[in-house]
Amino acid sequence: MKRGLLLATLWLLLVLTMSDGLSVARPHNPHGETRRVKKRRDGHGHGRARAGRAKPLKIRHIPGPSIPVEPVLGDTVFLESYKNLQEQHSSYNVLPGKQGQCVYQGLTMFNQAVWSPQPCVTCLCTGGRVVCDEITCPVMHCRFPITPLGECCPVCMEPAPAPDPDLSLDLSGDSPVPSDPGKSDTPLTPEEIQRILWREEEEHYEEEERLRKKDEAKKRKRQEKKEKEERQRRIAEERRRKEEEDRRKKEAAQEEAWQREKKLREELLAAEEEEEVWLRGDVFQMPPKEEEEPEEPDLLLAPIPRPPVAEDELKEKDTEEEEDVGKEEKEEVVVKRGGLPPGCELSDVTVTCDHAKLTYFPPLYMPELKSLSLEGNNISSIPAEAFNGIPSLEWINLKKNKLTSAGIDSRSFKGLKMLKRLYLDGNLLEVIPSNLPPSLQELKINENRLQKIYGNSFHGLNSLVILELEANLLSEANVDPKAFVPLVELSYLRLGGNFFRSIPQGLPTLLLELYMENNRIEEIPEGVFNYTKNLNLVSLRHNRLEETRMAPMAWIDHRNLESIDLSYNKLYLVPSYLPKSLIHLVLVGNNIERIPGFVFAHMDPGIEYVYLSYNKLDGEGIEPESFFGSYHSMVELCLDHNQLMNVPSGINEMTNIHFLRLNNNKIRSIPEESICDPEQNGDSTLVALRLENNLIDGKNISPRAFSCVRSSSSVVLKPQMTK
Repeated sequence: MKRGLLLATLWLLLVLTMSDGLSVARPHNPHGETRRVKKRRDGHGHGRARAGRAKPLKIRHIPGPSIPVEPVLGDTVFLESYKNLQEQHSSYNVLPGKQGQCVYQGLTMFNQAVWSPQPCVTCLCTGGRVVCDEITCPVMHCRFPITPLGECCPVCMEPAPAPDPDLSLDLSGDSPVPSDPGKSDTPLTPEEIQRILWREEEEHYEEEERLRKKDEAKKRKRQEKKEKEERQRRIAEERRRKEEEDRRKKEAAQEEAWQREKKLREELLAAEEEEEVWLRGDVFQMPPKEEEEPEEPDLLLAPIPRPPVAEDELKEKDTEEEEDVGKEEKEEVVVKRGGLPPGCELSDVTVTCDHAKLTYFPPLYMPELKSLSLEGNNISSIPAEAFNGIPSLEWINLKKNKLTSAGIDSRSFKGLKMLKRLYLDGNLLEVIPSNLPPSLQELKINENRLQKIYGNSFHGLNSLVILELEANLLSEANVDPKAFVPLVELSYLRLGGNFFRSIPQGLPTLLLELYMENNRIEEIPEGVFNYTKNLNLVSLRHNRLEETRMAPMAWIDHRNLESIDLSYNKLYLVPSYLPKSLIHLVLVGNNIERIPGFVFAHMDPGIEYVYLSYNKLDGEGIEPESFFGSYHSMVELCLDHNQLMNVPSGINEMTNIHFLRLNNNKIRSIPEESICDPEQNGDSTLVALRLENNLIDGKNISPRAFSCVRSSSSVVLKPQMTK
C-alpha cells in the first residue's frame, strides 16, 4: 500500500508538470486542426485508431498505477487506461466533488491529481470529479501465469519481443525512458503515448481480425466436412438401396424360375404316374383323400412294385411310339426333372454351378448324379437332408461360399452313403461339421475360421485318408490330443498356416506325410513321433526352429522317415541326430555357417539329396569329415548362394553324384583334384556342374579338372563376377 501511495505521488507531480505544458505540446494535424482521438467501437467494444496515421513506436507495457493522459480540446483531460496485447475492459465510477478540487475518502485532491487507492484501480481528479479506472485482467492462455510484485494482473513467463531500437521502457521503474543510454532521461510526451496507444489498438484489432478469420475458416471447413460426409452417406445409402433392390429382384427371379421348374417336375411326375396306372390297370390305384391338400412328392420316390402279371401285360402292350423315343428326349426329361437353377450346367453325371451367384442350396432331384460343384457362390447354409434327391454323390465342391457352422444342419449330409470327397475351403466355419458320411475319404477345410478341434470332431470317419486344415486359427492348445484317434486310415495331414508352436500330440498312427509350413513352431519335443512309425515325409518350412530346440531322440530311430524340409527357419548349423533313414534334406534359406563332421555318418543306406542353398557357408564352415558317410550315396548337392572361397573337400570322393551346384559363391580357383578324382575308375556320373557367378579365371583351369563330367557342355562357367 505504501508503494502504491508513493507511486501515486510521483505520478501526481508528473501529471501536474505535463498539464502545465499542454498548451505548448498539443499536437496538430497537417491542416492545422486540433487532433482529436477518434474511436470506433466494434461488436466487442474495442476502439480502433483512425486510418492514415503514421506508424507509432512499439514499447513494452508495464501494468500498474501509471496512467497515460491525452489532451483533447482545451485543457480537458480524459483518462485512457493501458492496453495490453489483449483488451482490458474498464468500468468507471464518478464521485461528486467540489469545483476544481476533489474530495476522496476525506482527502482533498488537486485538479489533475492521480492516485491508486488499491491495486488495479487508478483515480483521477479532473474538473472537480473523481474518475476511477478499474482494470480487468485478461485471461491468460499460458500454462503457469505469474503476477509480478507490485502489479495487479498476471503475465505469462514467455520470451519478450526484441525492443524497438528507437524507443524502449525501463523495466525497473514506472516511467518510460529512451533506449539510447547517451540521451537524457526524459518522460514520454502525451503525443508519443497516444501514438503508442493507437499502435496497440491497431495491433489488437488486427489480431482480433486474424482470429475471426481463423474461426470462420474452421467453421467453413467443419461445414464442408459435414456436407461431404452427408453426401457420402447419401451415396452409400443409395448404393445399399440399389443393391437391396437388385437382390430382391434376383431372388424373385430365382424363386420364379424354381417355381416353374417345380411345376414342370410335378406335371412330369403326374404324367408318369398316370401312364403307369393306365398300363397296370386300377388294381393298385388308391382313392383320393377328400378335403386334404395334395402333398408335394418326395425327392426320393420309392419304385412301385410290379407283379409278374403286370410285367407281362406291359411287355405285350409296348408300342412303336415308345421304342422311337430317343436318348436326347430322355436326357432332356432328366434335366427338367432335376430342376437346375440358372447358371448351372449338366455333363453326364456332373452338375457344375460355379460362380452362378446362388444364395441358397439348390434342391435337386437327380438320383444318378455323381459330382456336384457349387464353388464361388453366396450359399450360407445347408438345410437338413439337402442331398436326398442326389443320394449317389461321390464328390461335393462347396469352396468359396459363405457357409457358417450354425448354417450347416446336423442332418445336412444324411443319406450320402457313397460320398468320398468333400471340399469346404474358403468359408466361415468355426468347427468341423458334425455327422459327416463315414464313407468320406478326403476332407478339405482350408482357409476357414476353425478355432477348436474336439475329441469327437472326426467321429465315425474311419475311412478318411486325406485331411487338410490349413490357414485356420488352430494351435496345440485348442486341438484335443484324442481328436485324431478315429482317423485310423489317415495318411496325409496338412496343418500349415495356423498358430502351432510345437507338433500336436496324438498324430494318427498310419500317417505318412505331415505338412506344417508357415506356423510358429519353435521346438520338436522328444516322443512326438513315437506312434507314427510309418511317417515318410515331414515339412516344417517357414517356422522358428533352432538346432538347440530339437530333441536328440525326437526322430533319430525312425526307419521310414526319408524326407525332411526345414527351409527358412533359424538354424545356424546342420542339425545332428537326423533320422537314420533320411534320404532328402532341405535346409534352404537358413543362417547355416557350419556342417559338423560326421553329421551324415549314421544314416543307412545314406543320404542322397542335400539342399543348402542361400545360407552363410564359407571355407571354414565345412570340415574334411562333413560329408563322411555320404561318399557313395550322394546324388545331388546344392551349395549355391553361399560364401565359399574354395571347392569343399570330400566332393571328389562322391562316386555317385549327378548334380552339383556351386554357383554364386566366391570361389577363385578349381584345383585339378577338387571335383574329380583322377584315380577313380569307371564311367563318369556327374551330369551337371554349375560354377557361374564366382571369381574363377577360366584360363587357369586345368583340362583334367572336369574329367568326371559326362559332357563338357554340362559345365556352366559363365558369367563370372569380376572386381
